[in-house]
Amino acid sequence: MATTANTQWLSQVVEQALEPDLPIIDPHHHLWDYPDSRYIATDFLDDTAAGHNIVQSVFVECSSQYRSDGPAAMRPIGETEYVCRLADESDTAFPDKTKIATGIVGHADLTLGKAVNDVLSAHISAGNGRFRGIRHACAWDASDDVRNSHTNPPEGLLLQESFREGFACLNKHGLSFDAWHYHTQIPQLTDLARAFPETPIILDHVGGPLGIGPYAGRREEIFQKWKDAIAELAQCPNVSVKLGGLAMKICGFGWHNRDKPPTSDELAEATAPYYHYCVDQFGVERCMFESNFPVDKLSVSYGVLWNAFKKIAAAYSDGERAALFHDNAARVYRLAN
Repeated sequence: MATTANTQWLSQVVEQALEPDLPIIDPHHHLWDYPDSRYIATDFLDDTAAGHNIVQSVFVECSSQYRSDGPAAMRPIGETEYVCRLADESDTAFPDKTKIATGIVGHADLTLGKAVNDVLSAHISAGNGRFRGIRHACAWDASDDVRNSHTNPPEGLLLQESFREGFACLNKHGLSFDAWHYHTQIPQLTDLARAFPETPIILDHVGGPLGIGPYAGRREEIFQKWKDAIAELAQCPNVSVKLGGLAMKICGFGWHNRDKPPTSDELAEATAPYYHYCVDQFGVERCMFESNFPVDKLSVSYGVLWNAFKKIAAAYSDGERAALFHDNAARVYRLAN
């Protein structure tokens, strides 16, 4: 993903890794090979070599390497096959480095209803012990200035009867659901979580607080609306939250437009209110830090990002920090230690 220009820009801010021995599971990153952009296992390993102790990772779907033929519903299985191949090759070639994609979150069209059962079974089979859950991204906004998810979702996808019929199939396959949407849609996820209390749900990127288009220049107002929605969602015990993703363009901090990238101190100061609030509402046991790489790489390097997370977590106990950086991800995604 990173261009030469982006790599040079990021190289202006290099920091020594804080607490380099602290075990970390990165529970959210992508691997892709698009015609105009490539971020594969070796690229991710280059980033994780920044000095932090990234022991495992969880891959999350990004519509790459789908099957080119066969039933449309089954084409996302190609992504799971692709990531498994990359992970197996990495384990063999680099046995002492980060174990990539020990957990895989793939895509299935849940609006297929009960017919999605065949897709879920195929993912599990293709995952070779790595497959853990589904993400059917539903980020949608009425403004043309805000990009909707790559799945081209309709408004109110989480409330649709056909979607919920498909969602109901996840639990019997032992699969969790990763939720990606904007802050305006958090109440819809709360409704879904209440309707399916036995299905584990992971909220990606603290619920996507928007800061561009019609949301630009309204940070305090949006923050309060986000807080209200998060507090309600946190009442659902089946929901966990990933602490990260705020370096994306859509959040409106604008770091990618600066002459120099942000330091970990700057990142920590800007994002700590969101992450601390999530920990306060969900409890330490339902929160986990995530990189969202290479998407967030547009604004910050991997090493600086994890330094910011460690500074934000400095106020917590050793046990709480172990949970936030490693143990919760291992439990939620059922990963071997």
